Amino acid sequence: MIPNLLGDYTLRSVALGAGSLGAVAGALGTFAVLRRQSLLGDAISHAALPGLVLAFVLTGSRELLVLVLGAALAGWVGALCVQGITRSSRIPEDGALGIVLSVFFGLGLLLLTWAQRLPGSSQAGLDRFLFGQAATMVGRDVVVIAALGSLAVLGLLLIWKEAKVLTFDRAFGVSLGLPMARVEVILTTLLVLAIVTGLQAVGVVLMSTLVVAPAAAARQWTDHLGRTVGLAALFGSASGVTGAVLSARFTGLPTGPVIVVVASIIVVLSILFAPRRGMVPEAIRSFRNRRRLQVGTLLADLQELADQHPGRDHPHPLPVLVAMRGGASGVPRALRTLESRGWASRSPDGGWQITEAGRRKVSEGREAGTAGTGGRAPS
Repeated sequence: MIPNLLGDYTLRSVALGAGSLGAVAGALGTFAVLRRQSLLGDAISHAALPGLVLAFVLTGSRELLVLVLGAALAGWVGALCVQGITRSSRIPEDGALGIVLSVFFGLGLLLLTWAQRLPGSSQAGLDRFLFGQAATMVGRDVVVIAALGSLAVLGLLLIWKEAKVLTFDRAFGVSLGLPMARVEVILTTLLVLAIVTGLQAVGVVLMSTLVVAPAAAARQWTDHLGRTVGLAALFGSASGVTGAVLSARFTGLPTGPVIVVVASIIVVLSILFAPRRGMVPEAIRSFRNRRRLQVGTLLADLQELADQHPGRDHPHPLPVLVAMRGGASGVPRALRTLESRGWASRSPDGGWQITEAGRRKVSEGREAGTAGTGGRAPS
């Protein structure tokens, strides 16, 4: 598969274009996700459709750069409409996103239907921008995607500090005198640029997934903004290249949807297995903490029972220990753990008693608790 990727011109072009697109969309999508504007990418991609159609109608050109510029202008206007509706009315941001998305997309479909009836427009292939057709990419399309993507990333690096402040504490940025409104417009413009470059590969309908999914996956692995952006770019690029290769490997699989499916799988795996936030590691940590707590409390119970008997080595039957814990769940296993650590021992009649090592462990725990309360015994 790798030699085929390196030797096949079409596959190489599609993989490079999709990989570049995924990296840029993932990096810029991180800021949309962190600012809780995940639907903004959806609104921009749908709003770009009328601009794309008008660019073809006005110029008669099917060149990707011309169509992308028209889509970028419409997407940028749509994003500004969202901000304008939110600031000048009582409509919440999600409502404004829904309005802009539906109005612009409906207008785009009307223009698309009209444009396809014009002389010479039936072969323009504008309908491929709805769901994407990455297999049609050629070398010059890859150059356009890489150039526009590099421009977007360069713009992000130039406003990195301001974008960070905008993302986490806009009010603090305003108090410092930073032009937060201008930074927001620039950041939105860069996101628009990243989205419209991917319309040919993924399409209007699916592009928002490529913006949100890599960032959502990267967020599960780290709390550092720079690492999150880097991981999102890596996940996006991997989704693009893997989707392109799988689409070429299995006949009949459309490239755009496959890229989106791969990105979604990365999100699911990250949610399940990321070391810090993953559901599986969290369940393992919770299980270990419960066992550690159960072992500690059972050792304290054995010490308490030993203090109540004249003979400190007096064994205590299992039902008594179960009753002190309020049920049998986990008590036998915790006793075996104590025995393996040398903190408890079992008598021939089946009873349990604390060992000298166990008493020292309890004493160390009490001393640590007393030190933690400033010399006073814990209540």
